[in-house]
Amino acid sequence: MAHTPTTSRRAFLAGTAAAAGALAAPGIARAQSKGKIVVGTWGGDYARLLNKNIEQPILIKEGWEVVQDQAGDPQRRSKMLAEQRLPRGTSDVQGLSSINMFQMHDAGTVLPIDYSKLKNAKNLLPSMKYPYGVGHIYSGNVAVYNPKMVSPAPKSYKDVFDPKHGNKLAIIDIQYQYTIASAALAAGGSTKNFEPGKKLLLECKKAGMRIYPTNEAFAQGLKAEEFGIGVMWKARVVQWQNAGITVEAVTPSEGALAYVSGFVIPKNAPNKNGAYAYIDAMLAKSAQENFAVDMGYNPTVTNAVVAPDLNKRIGFTPDEIKKLVDLDYDYMNRNDVALKEWWDKELKG
Repeated sequence: MAHTPTTSRRAFLAGTAAAAGALAAPGIARAQSKGKIVVGTWGGDYARLLNKNIEQPILIKEGWEVVQDQAGDPQRRSKMLAEQRLPRGTSDVQGLSSINMFQMHDAGTVLPIDYSKLKNAKNLLPSMKYPYGVGHIYSGNVAVYNPKMVSPAPKSYKDVFDPKHGNKLAIIDIQYQYTIASAALAAGGSTKNFEPGKKLLLECKKAGMRIYPTNEAFAQGLKAEEFGIGVMWKARVVQWQNAGITVEAVTPSEGALAYVSGFVIPKNAPNKNGAYAYIDAMLAKSAQENFAVDMGYNPTVTNAVVAPDLNKRIGFTPDEIKKLVDLDYDYMNRNDVALKEWWDKELKG
């Protein structure tokens, strides 16, 4: 089903204020107006922080109008595929995980990135310069637990996905790709073989494992002590600790699955200049530093400064960075539809 762009209340109020300013000084406002950028993004905290750290302080200030088209990534990817044959699509940039950026590239829906159009690209980590997308933030998939409910502390994915936890173990519906992958590593599988992970998840389900729809719902369950163990991005743990939730993070001994979130530009984006302006603003030192503070994700640019105490909480040791496990994008891409079907019918059903 097509998803129509939605403007957040804050963006609407900003737009109203801008309109009022335009009435007061039409000549100035017209000179500053640069056009509209439509951003495909998840809702929740990420959408709010895009607005707070990138859109309001940089782009809107420079005269761009920014509209967020909020939806889950399966819906947004389906929409990109459905719009592929149109001369003009409905979005200028799309926020996706590294797997899904590859998937959209493989499907032929996105532009190759012209890094010469990004003044902040000179500071970008080489591993975040994809030919078809740009890494915005990164973290790792770690074991999370409430020390009041789970003892001893988990040391590995294997310790997390132990059916003995019963209904003290919980997983997140929208994280199906990384959850199956981490369960596969726990069960002796690999990033090219998820079958052992599927078997293990079914055992955990039988033992009473809970499934929460979103990251935010998982956090609420953790806060209410409905469960005590699971897996999540290390970045989110920092947010939850800041919100007063009793939770600790452990980098699993198998090596944490790396998570990268970035942006791609659809081939039929109506405003490609706006798309590049958005991505460049996303790489700005201030935006990257604020995302580290607000969301607990590691910056993808080398000039962003993260305080040592925060870095200790959100970052990884040199040894842990060496052991970060990247998903096999080709395997994921070939199996994604079948994995989602298995997840919905067998695991959730």
